[in-house]
Amino acid sequence: MRLSDLLDHLPAVLNCLGEDVEIEGIAADSRRVEPGDLFVAIPGGQVDGHRFVGEAVDSGAVAVIGELPPDEVDGGAGGDFTYVRVRNAREAWGWSCAAWEGLPSRKMTLVGVTGTDGKTTTVTLLHGILRAAGVKAGMISTVKAIIPSGDSGEGSETEAMTGLHTTTPDPPAVQQYLDGMVEAGATHAVLEVTSHGLAQDRVAGCDFDVAVVTNITHEHLDYHGSLDAYRRAKAKLFEGLDGSFRKPGVPKVSVLNGDDDSLCLLRSLRADRQIVYSLDGDADVTARGVAYDVDRTRLRLHTPMGQVPIETALVGRYNVRNILAAAAAGVALGVPLEAIAEGIASFWGVPGRMERIEAGQAHLAIVDFAHTPNALKQALMAARGMAEGSGRVVVVFGCAGLRDREKRTLMGRIAGQLADVVIVTAEDPRTESLEAIMAESVRAAAAEGKREGVDLFPVSDRGEAILRACEMARAGDVVIACGKGHEQSMCFGTTEYPWDDRRAMRLALRGETLSTLPTARSDGGAQRGEDRACLG
Repeated sequence: MRLSDLLDHLPAVLNCLGEDVEIEGIAADSRRVEPGDLFVAIPGGQVDGHRFVGEAVDSGAVAVIGELPPDEVDGGAGGDFTYVRVRNAREAWGWSCAAWEGLPSRKMTLVGVTGTDGKTTTVTLLHGILRAAGVKAGMISTVKAIIPSGDSGEGSETEAMTGLHTTTPDPPAVQQYLDGMVEAGATHAVLEVTSHGLAQDRVAGCDFDVAVVTNITHEHLDYHGSLDAYRRAKAKLFEGLDGSFRKPGVPKVSVLNGDDDSLCLLRSLRADRQIVYSLDGDADVTARGVAYDVDRTRLRLHTPMGQVPIETALVGRYNVRNILAAAAAGVALGVPLEAIAEGIASFWGVPGRMERIEAGQAHLAIVDFAHTPNALKQALMAARGMAEGSGRVVVVFGCAGLRDREKRTLMGRIAGQLADVVIVTAEDPRTESLEAIMAESVRAAAAEGKREGVDLFPVSDRGEAILRACEMARAGDVVIACGKGHEQSMCFGTTEYPWDDRRAMRLALRGETLSTLPTARSDGGAQRGEDRACLG
């Protein structure tokens, strides 16, 4: 592809110095540059990609995109390359990758789902709704990407795991997944879009048609600085609707949560149509007659198209809101009510989201991804409703290092208020002191009346913490391990160690401990062959 063909799709190109060269590939990591590549120099919080332009050129890059003036860019020993200056290199990277793949999002109806909690569940629910309607659809979540098969086989598809501590994938992966969906004949795609993904332009080059919000609560304030800035980052998905590429016969629709504080901000942003869903008030899409059981929920879905009964294996009020968000998106896409009901009924949950672990035990054992204050609150409220008789809720949770510190106190308070027994443990301490992180949550739980050694226990090793919770559980109790969910590693220092809460829970139910973390080792080591650098 000629460089000029890529530049035609880049916003805010300031100038281009050099020849219109042929591009063989695109790289934003100088270590992965191959001869003929375009290198995108991205300024980062810790490392500035402009420092590695010379290295990229020496490795064969024939063109460079960057933000610095040309006279401030060191081209290394090679020196001979075309330089393109842009206002935003991250945005340019996204659009370059989209152009490289042939702008695949313009060949499908594209739905983006953002929010603090419930994104993955909502994305997967909507994907199931579309499949129930006979629509060939793909999806990208923080758990996996699904690309439908190119043949006519019923239900055949390709799945790809999207990472360890995952957020929205980087532009090359997003665009490659979308291109694979187009090649397979998909007409729709559903993307989970995180605030980091929006703030870092990972979905630049994606022309969305429907934008959905689950909620916007306390999370990632370490990165965004304030709740208002966090809301503004989420709002980028909705701000982009009106100006994005128009596909014939496809309106731009925003799907909003009438029960969330984000409603006022997001409602002010232009769209062809706005659909509001609510569990607590009047809205376009609502639930009536909600009945909660231990293992399922029943409700009647009210929409502008009529009403339909819903039965689902999902439990808890927060999951009813996820269902409403997915159903409202289905309404926005014109999916028949019967298909919406069928898609929801066929959904059995996302790995690591209120996932039950069974080993013949007398109590309930659950693994959930709840890692924000609101998510922990909702998970514990759901667990309370699942306890039998006088059964107790025993929670195991932690808070991540180098992340929003305020969460440690907030989550400690919530656990102290809503759980009967609180066990505070490790969750990706990174380079911070694990004991100091835990101490903040322990103090907060104690302030809510919990007593250390009685119903409050700090246990640094997560495997031991889950084992202790199972050992103290009685018939009718609910043991819930929160914070890791589907993730397959945990970060200590700068190293990712193998970790799986679900495996740990299964072992604990047999009286055994998963011991893959440095906290479980007298020598401080851990399966070196499987260790890897932390993902950030």
